[in-house]
This record gives sequence, C-alpha cells and structure tokens, in this order.
Amino acid sequence: MLRSSGKFVNTVTRAIKLSKQVCPSVKNHFISSSILSRYYSSNVSEVDPVALQMINYGVNHARSQRTDESYGQGILVLEQCISSNTRKEDIQGIALLAMSTLLTERGDYSGAVEKLEKVQELTHSNLSVKVAAMEGLIGLNLEMGQDIASSKLADTCLQLVNSNLKHGSHDFEVIKYIANAIKGLVELVLGNHGAAETYYGVVPEDKSFPGNAVLSHGEFLHASGKFSLAKEYYQKVIEGVPETESFVDPSSLATGNMVSAEVLLAASCALGQLEAHSGNFADAEKMLTSALVKAEEHFGSRHPKVGVVLTCIALMVRHKAKLEHSSSILMQEGLYRKAIDLLNAPSLEVEGGKAKAERNNIVALARGGYADILCVQQNRKGEGERMKNWAEATWKNHRLSLAEALEISEPSKAAVVDTRISRVL
Repeated sequence: MLRSSGKFVNTVTRAIKLSKQVCPSVKNHFISSSILSRYYSSNVSEVDPVALQMINYGVNHARSQRTDESYGQGILVLEQCISSNTRKEDIQGIALLAMSTLLTERGDYSGAVEKLEKVQELTHSNLSVKVAAMEGLIGLNLEMGQDIASSKLADTCLQLVNSNLKHGSHDFEVIKYIANAIKGLVELVLGNHGAAETYYGVVPEDKSFPGNAVLSHGEFLHASGKFSLAKEYYQKVIEGVPETESFVDPSSLATGNMVSAEVLLAASCALGQLEAHSGNFADAEKMLTSALVKAEEHFGSRHPKVGVVLTCIALMVRHKAKLEHSSSILMQEGLYRKAIDLLNAPSLEVEGGKAKAERNNIVALARGGYADILCVQQNRKGEGERMKNWAEATWKNHRLSLAEALEISEPSKAAVVDTRISRVL
C-alpha cells in the first residue's frame, strides 16, 4: 500500500544511501553502538555490516513514530534488504526476524508467524537464526493459545539443535540451553511441571547465556516455590540482558515477543510478583511500577501488554490488603477496570470459554479478581457473580484453579504471569 508513495521511495533511498556510507574505519563503531545489535546479532565474519545497517535503519524508522505509516515504511525497507541479498540467507533470516518483531509490536501475529516460517525455508541459514525463529514462533503461538502447536514446534527445535551441533562446544551449550528453556516454558504452560523440570539445568556464571532462557528458568523456580533462587535468576536477567546481547554473540538473536524489551519487561514484572508473593510489598510496588513504565514506553499506553502489568499490580494490591487487613476496594476496582479495558476483553455476553483465546488467561484472571471486589458490595453482587462465572468458564490453566491463582495458599501455588506470552504459569 505504501510501495508507490513518495515517502516510501524517499525512505528506501535514504536507507540505501546510509548503508553505502559505512566504511571500514567506522564499521567497528557501528557494530558496538547499533540499536539493532542488541536484538539481532550473529557472527561478525558472516554478516555484511552494510546490509545490517539497512536493517537497522528500517527497524529504527518503524519505531521513530510508532505509527502504522512508519511501521509500514520500515517493513518495506526490510523487504528491500531481502530482495537485495537473495544469495545471503543469513541477512535474509535476520531481516525476517526484524520484520516479525515489528509485526508483533503492531499486533499482526499472523503476519509475524508467516515471516518466521519463511526463515525455516532458508536452506543455508545459520542455525542460530533458525533457532531464534523457532523460539519466536513458539512464543507467539503460546500467546495466541496454540499450545499443541507450540509443543510440536519446541520438539522440532530440540531435534534441530541436537542434529546440527557438536556436543561440548560453546555454541552447543548456549543454543541447547535456549532450546531446552523454550521447551520447558511450553511444559509449564501445559501444566507438566515434572516434564518442565527435566529441561532446566544449572545456569553457569558465563554471561553469554541469553537472558530470555534464564528468565524462563527463573519462572520455573518461581512456580516451584523456590523464591530465593528464582529471585537470583530474575536479577541476573535484569542486570545482564543489556550486556549479554552483543553483536558478536549468535545466541543473542531474538524475535517476536522474545526480544530484549519484552524480556526486561517480563523479568521486572516477574520479580515484582515474586516480591508480592513474599510479602515484600514496597519492593513489589517498585518493580511493578518499573515494569509498567517499560510497557508504556515500548508499546504505548493503550497496548494490551500494559493491561497485563496492571493486572499484576491489582493482584499485588489485593494480596497486600488481605495480609494487612486493610481496604483497597476503590484502588483495585480502578486497576481491574483499566486492565480489562486495555486487554480488549470480550463482552460478558460472549460465552466463557468461546471467546478469543489471545490473552484470555489474563482476562479471566483480571475479571476473577474484579468479581471478588464486586461480590463484597451488596448492591453489585449480581454483577460480580456473573463476572465470576464468566471468568471461571474462560480460565484455562492446567496447574492452578482460578481461585488458587487469586490466592497464595503456599509458595508452590503462586501464579506467575509471563508478560511475554500473556499467560499464567
């Protein structure tokens, strides 16, 4: 739709001109300072920095205004990069990862999945590119509620890694950890806690292990009731992600809802939840506020991910009120109402369980909490009961009932919200 516009022609022309300005004397500066390098990195010796600058330009242009037009033009620059590098599959793969991320940010999940599936069709693309694409596909499918498809993709990813890497090499250890972590995350979503445990080993001190996988490992520990150890993992992610995602490290490739911004948001939110589950409400408020700021800055104040974080804040306020025997009905109601609005929750007229699957897990959690607030008010009890029935019919979690997710009866029964995939683990 923008291909014939003068603005698009100017955008592509500017991208090409900028890419031609890269000379050997400034390549190293570009490699170390590029925003792109924090998201889509590969082996320096195998990737053309000129093409990478074009990809970087497209990504930055898309995010410069965060409008449909700027995103459309940014994606078209990436398409131009692909068509200009038909014999360089690594460049094509990284450009497709970038396109998938931009499409995810705009809510076009089907388009993002299509781009990631194209990566799998690249015969000679680097394994790290393919694993990043698989991880992104699994993450998006989990967010869309396609759990069976996610499980199959996770198995395929493990097979891909095991058949293409030599045991004992650094690359094998890193990429295998990524593949294991995403498979473990799928098992957590499916409620297979025992199976998930088999996919999480000890994370070494080597900071080249990607924060995305460490985060999933931390969530497993959190859901297991091992709060102290989980906190260490979350802090490792928050402190290490900006440092570990270097241009020369192929393990730092990421896409879709698995990129750095989403990982840092999820880690901050998860740590905030953990502090609330531990009764440390001052620290919980600090971390959840940080997560809210991250979500608004990256996605915009009206994005559903902001609603996911607000749901976690509402639950924190709920737990605090119960432990301190205080009343916070008005605050909770305001938070739940705002969260439900941002989550684009379907009408209560839509039969529970038949509504759109995307983020329904969080919608049910928010409505369940809101229903409890309404039910204690005599003049709104009927409305509360209706909302509660909808939430219970919609709730799909294999480990916890809705009531258990809203209360913390014991550490191993704590509900852990993963903002990356908008699911309760």
